[in-house]
Amino acid sequence: MLRDLRQYSKQTNLHLFAGFLFLLLVIGEGLIWTLYGAGAALFGLLCLFAAVLPIGFIWLILWLAELVLKRADHG
Repeated sequence: MLRDLRQYSKQTNLHLFAGFLFLLLVIGEGLIWTLYGAGAALFGLLCLFAAVLPIGFIWLILWLAELVLKRADHG
C-alpha cells in the first residue's frame, strides 16, 4: 500500500479551509445577523470581500507564476 503524502496534505488543507469558511460565514455572519440585523451582516460580508480580494489577487499571481515555471521546466 502506497501513501501519497502530497495528496493527503492537499486534502487536509482543503478540509481546513472549508472548515474556516464555514466558521467565518455561517457562524460569524450568523451571529452578526442575530445580534445586529441583516444590514450589519451584509456590511460584514462586504468587509470580508474587501479583505479577501487582495489575498485572492496575490494567490492568482503566484498560481500563474507556478504554471509558467512548470511549463518552462518541461519545455
